[in-house]
Amino acid sequence: MKDLRKLLDENLTVELWPTTGRALGLTRGSTYAAAARGDIKTLDFGRLKRVSTAWLKAQLGLERPTA
Repeated sequence: MKDLRKLLDENLTVELWPTTGRALGLTRGSTYAAAARGDIKTLDFGRLKRVSTAWLKAQLGLERPTA
């Protein structure tokens, strides 16, 4: 979890698979299905799908409290 936290703190986006899917405890197929349904918010660059680290942190409950 420490490595994931560092990755999320140092990047604005991460790849849909494997980083986002594994962080959410999903298989590859389930990850892409969730993205297709809109359950995972993606940023699409052609065929490349990325996920905002802010969104992923919120889903994992890793957001830092705002002042």
